[in-house]
Amino acid sequence: MDNLEKWIQVFPDFPSKGILFRDISPLLADPVALRIVKERLCKSIKPFQPDYIAGIDARGFLFSTLVAEHLEIGSLMVRKSGKLPGKIVEKSYNLEYGSNTLSMQIKPLNQKKVVIIDDLLATGGSMQCSKDLLESQQAEVVGGAVIIELKSLRGAEFLKMPIISLLSYDD
Repeated sequence: MDNLEKWIQVFPDFPSKGILFRDISPLLADPVALRIVKERLCKSIKPFQPDYIAGIDARGFLFSTLVAEHLEIGSLMVRKSGKLPGKIVEKSYNLEYGSNTLSMQIKPLNQKKVVIIDDLLATGGSMQCSKDLLESQQAEVVGGAVIIELKSLRGAEFLKMPIISLLSYDD
């Protein structure tokens, strides 16, 4: 089985000093890597039997639509504030260095099962905010999936739901 780490590039001190940034750009640029990621995510998510995959703005969209199409289900967008037309619901959350707001179009989901996808799980703030938004639309959030999980920040523990991580790092 191919090791996805070979497609992750590491940048120390980006975007600020002390941060070790793990870049998925090489993974996205390689069709073999992208296929491996899609296959692993689909295999891991399929047992949840979701009705929708929700991608978090913006890198989560890159994977959520691939997975949704492959599983023949719908894809939902959880966007940054001000990016969606029509009637929306919004929620703010705190970051280590400030706050952010996410939104989604109002769509009564009536107990539909949803898996949330993003590229990275750190503290879990954006994933929890997305979960709250989906649950406000009566969705049943059955899990989350990420390409990279930063285990030392304990985001998965904060979320209290199953999390699929293709790669995890302790630093």
